[in-house]
Amino acid sequence: MELSKHHGLGNDFLIAFEDLLPEDAPAMAEALCHRTHGIGADGLIFALPGSEVADTDVTMVLFNADGSRAEMSGNGIRCLAQAFIRKNGLHREDSYSLEMWVGTDNGVREMYIESTDDPHVIKASVDMGSIGPGAELDSIDCPRALRFTTADVGNPHLVVLVADVDDVDVAVDGARLSDAAGRVNVEFISPLPDRIGVEMRVWERGVGVTNSCGTGACAAAQAAHDWGIADSVVLVDMPGGNVVVQLGDPAVLVGPAVYIATVGYG
Repeated sequence: MELSKHHGLGNDFLIAFEDLLPEDAPAMAEALCHRTHGIGADGLIFALPGSEVADTDVTMVLFNADGSRAEMSGNGIRCLAQAFIRKNGLHREDSYSLEMWVGTDNGVREMYIESTDDPHVIKASVDMGSIGPGAELDSIDCPRALRFTTADVGNPHLVVLVADVDDVDVAVDGARLSDAAGRVNVEFISPLPDRIGVEMRVWERGVGVTNSCGTGACAAAQAAHDWGIADSVVLVDMPGGNVVVQLGDPAVLVGPAVYIATVGYG
């Protein structure tokens, strides 16, 4: 098996092109994603053939680092798109742009991909679908919380507004809130000046603290807009870098993917 490694703002993934999903895929993900005993990544994506019925170019099946299956990843799908481009040799061209349709566990997602001046970096705009409400929560145990809400971006999120994200112990509070809310992704946000967006820290279920989260950025952007602290085009500033979320139905996530390396396994 050949694996390519990519990251979206520090949220890193291994990509494997296979005709069928391996029976031991969860165990493979746990082994390969281990930071010291494996190659190391936040997730393992199997790129399976597209569907003529759904009119897709490729199918994404994502497993978190703990072997659990995830419905969607805004960073992971950009990494998959870059791996697809490299597999088909398009990265050798001076410049390119293309549309792709990717099947996911949360439906078909349309993408628009552009090359950049760096051959190892692409820019991608991803149709993230509708951002809806998540499960209702009466309260949360977080003393720093000013407000909170849940969201569904194909996967579940809890967005918590705080005065300063740097004052939050994301590893401790994120894990505790995730378990209490039914194993969800947790985003802590604080507003940036002039309603341009938010600063965000994230705890991802099945992974832990990550440098960025694409679906989390969408959930955070929608919450910030609903609370009146951001406009409809939202800059989300994370430790790994920035993305832009264009709110609407569908929401569109705009950000990079970076190729790291290709390795053999087995």
